[in-house]
Amino acid sequence: MNRQNGVSQSSLKTPRLGVAPTPGPTNADLTSIFECPVCFDFVLPPILQCSSGHLVCSNCRPKLTCCPTCRGPLGSIRNLAMEKVASTVTFPCKYVTSGCEVSLPHTEKTEHEESCEFRPYSCPCPGASCKWQGSLEAVMPHLMHTHKSITTLQGEDIVFLATDINLPGAVDWVMMQSCFGHHFMLVLEKQEKFEGHQQFYAIVQLIGTRKQAESFIYRLELNGSRRRLAWEATPRSIHEGIASAILNSDCLVFDANIAHLFADNGNLGINVTISMTMDTR
Repeated sequence: MNRQNGVSQSSLKTPRLGVAPTPGPTNADLTSIFECPVCFDFVLPPILQCSSGHLVCSNCRPKLTCCPTCRGPLGSIRNLAMEKVASTVTFPCKYVTSGCEVSLPHTEKTEHEESCEFRPYSCPCPGASCKWQGSLEAVMPHLMHTHKSITTLQGEDIVFLATDINLPGAVDWVMMQSCFGHHFMLVLEKQEKFEGHQQFYAIVQLIGTRKQAESFIYRLELNGSRRRLAWEATPRSIHEGIASAILNSDCLVFDANIAHLFADNGNLGINVTISMTMDTR
């Protein structure tokens, strides 16, 4: 062993330092590579690329004539590698900027967003004429400003009077009911079925969330000469809408013959009672 100035050569060796492992990409890093260059939403399977490997989402793709990145032909090349990566990543809900904190696999993303409590509310008035969308807090101001003809009655028990039920064609009658610090929309819809057969559908929806709707029960009742027809159920949230309930007859349903049994000079009165469920009192 060589010594210089009394110091061992071996003692001058620099100790080896441990190298910290490089952290892998985060979930946010991975989701960023799926960003569509047109709408900035995510490109989800099935994923198609242009000949240069650039991606665009399935919503934007039909609207384009060339790749938005390289201007080359879009092509129909399946990117299986990116699809495999997509299956390992969780994607944030599209309504994250509105407050939704859910992140989930791409296979569950669409279903979640269709019922996400943070998605915009549509105008609850029946029919497709009003295209308004906004927050829950903006629904009532919209109704009062745009749909001023809708009558609002106060109290837990009211009578919803539908006038001129013999009007031809499809007709909607709408009224608001205010009680328990909430607003409810009452809808009576008449549809023309086969061979002129008419069907009536009556339902109540809450201007509120699904969770809030679970706190209430509504009762609809037709009363006539020694006759009574009633329906009781949980109101629908306006987030759900009433189309599916009517399609599945999950509401008070009766035909024109029944309507005439309870009508008075072509006007039909429906007794409406809103109550709170026992576990919320």
